[in-house]
Amino acid sequence: MNNFLADISIAPEGGFKGLGDGILSDVSGSGVSTFSKIISMAIGVMTVVAIIWFLFVLMTGALGIIGSGGDKQALESAKKKITTGIVGLVIVIVATFILDLTGSIFGIDFLDINSLFGQILGI
Repeated sequence: MNNFLADISIAPEGGFKGLGDGILSDVSGSGVSTFSKIISMAIGVMTVVAIIWFLFVLMTGALGIIGSGGDKQALESAKKKITTGIVGLVIVIVATFILDLTGSIFGIDFLDINSLFGQILGI
């Protein structure tokens, strides 16, 4: 009888499991619920990343202004960088408010994905 390496089971009994409860530990089993939690978390993470990116751009722009040493082109480049960062942050904030306002007008809460899918699927 030939024993092949592919025939040897290396997985533990019951399969692989994570080290903790994880972010989806209290999922009720609904696919919509799991998807809505993932989307809500992704929106939150993207918002935090946008704020951190704004702070990074603001600091590098400020360092560019400090380090320009009277060079008009370097000063303009640093000012443009700060302006771009501010515009990006304003776009993120305004997009959130527009989604909230649109949801209020149409009676659909776009920022609460679970209720949005509930309305769409009739759950």
